[in-house]
Amino acid sequence: MSDLQKIQILLAEDTQSDAEATLLALKEVGLAANVVWVKDGQEVLDYVFCTGPFSARTGDVPTLIMLDLKMPKVNGLDVLKILKTTEKTKFIPIIMLTSSAEEPDITYCYEYGVNNYIVKPVLPVKFAEEVSRAGFYWNLLNRSPAMA
Repeated sequence: MSDLQKIQILLAEDTQSDAEATLLALKEVGLAANVVWVKDGQEVLDYVFCTGPFSARTGDVPTLIMLDLKMPKVNGLDVLKILKTTEKTKFIPIIMLTSSAEEPDITYCYEYGVNNYIVKPVLPVKFAEEVSRAGFYWNLLNRSPAMA
């Protein structure tokens, strides 16, 4: 199995236009084939832990999670805390994709183990560059510990 076939990205974004921009950016670097898009924090947890509407899902945890900070049901910071303090998921690289450039948000995310914090730029081209670069790095260049 090639490295590209092993990639599974979970995109957590409640705004359709931001999700579409992220998917387009990932497509441009060949990473869009294995992306699952969920629209709130509870769906992230259900998908990763195979509960709720994803209880029939089998398979590995995602190789990368792209997570919006401000989402309905369970916010991104709470999702980050849960994933980084659970043995099964603590090594999954998590990229926070958010419109918040507030220093407390950035600090909290890094305190809880985020791997990358990207502020959504106003210019779509700049956003696409940032997402493409981050997706490429965390999926193809970075090496993480094997997950159980």
